[in-house]
Amino acid sequence: MRMTRILAIGSYTDTDSAALAGMGAQALPSLDALASLPQDLRSGVEGLAYKGHAALGGDSMDLLPGLKVIANFGVGYDAIDVEAATARGIVVTNTPDVLNDDVADLAVGMLIAQNRGFEPAMAAVRSGDWSAKGDLPLARKMSGRRVGVLGLGRIGQEIAARLVPFKCEIHYWSRSPKTTPGWTFHDNPVALAQAVDDMIVAVVGGPETEGLVSAQVIEALGTDGVLVNIARGSVIDEAALIEALEEGRIRGAALDVFRGEPHVDPRLARLPNLLPLPHIGSATVETRAAMGALQRRNLQAVLAGDAAVTPVNAA
Repeated sequence: MRMTRILAIGSYTDTDSAALAGMGAQALPSLDALASLPQDLRSGVEGLAYKGHAALGGDSMDLLPGLKVIANFGVGYDAIDVEAATARGIVVTNTPDVLNDDVADLAVGMLIAQNRGFEPAMAAVRSGDWSAKGDLPLARKMSGRRVGVLGLGRIGQEIAARLVPFKCEIHYWSRSPKTTPGWTFHDNPVALAQAVDDMIVAVVGGPETEGLVSAQVIEALGTDGVLVNIARGSVIDEAALIEALEEGRIRGAALDVFRGEPHVDPRLARLPNLLPLPHIGSATVETRAAMGALQRRNLQAVLAGDAAVTPVNAA
């Protein structure tokens, strides 16, 4: 049997699939299929190209005793147990920076769309309600609003920079203050929410940020506030958000990510003051191609004995 050095788990585009196959990768549809592979094949695997949200923990890694690198497709790697990988001497990589523009563009677009009421306005035209029922209620002005960015990493900074031309007052929370052009730092998420009209969530996922946007944070945002999330669904207390939207304790939310996605709580999905998108932050032809190329460069580097291009850990 031909030995396979690389496994590719997940749903890839035809272009990425062909490129991985050109590296000798064997494709698997999901992480669950790993255990069904013959042991001699699994023993020869040194690289894993991973694209998925299923938890990749130590038990899965132990099925690949020769594994040297897990190359994640995406900047978020919370599905991968990095501590377990490090303990096994496995390098974990991700694909940062190449998706910053697309995610930041989407975040600002979602904030504008929710404040200006794009979704109900489009529905009124498509349904004929515009001519039958007349004009919609007035929306809210976007320019000049006070906007808080929760997490001022690479993507958060790109979001804030895009809002400056909209004459927005920028506030942020991060683990430490940043050197910024007049943007205001707050030392906790509640204080940030209290200071702004709208808030965009841009923190990393994982246990450290689980439920960071709590019921208290949502309450602090107030009845005129809009909450945008392009980070991870786990960051928001979704039950608290549903209650706040149902009761009008915040004006609206725009979410590109959800807990348990692609399965979305139907109570949330049907709310008229929610603008929902199906996790399309990086979903452009150009960015997905760049992400795939970076994933493969990381695989090639580590398997050649070189340093990873964008390592997550120091295995």
